[in-house]
Amino acid sequence: MGKKESLEDLISQAEAARMRGVNRAAIRDLIRRGRLRTVTVAGRELVIRSEIEKFEKQKPGPKSKGE
Repeated sequence: MGKKESLEDLISQAEAARMRGVNRAAIRDLIRRGRLRTVTVAGRELVIRSEIEKFEKQKPGPKSKGE
């Protein structure tokens, strides 16, 4: 992992979902697939805010053969 994130840089998965306009299941899926990094604090898996801010929404359309 790169720099050490402060607590202000971390958000809940629910907040990440609100920011992206998706449901929490979509955020969990992105985490599971390694598309979003998380940090565990006091047993909670938190999302790094900058990851959500820079994450591009997938455009609807056919998936590539590798997915």
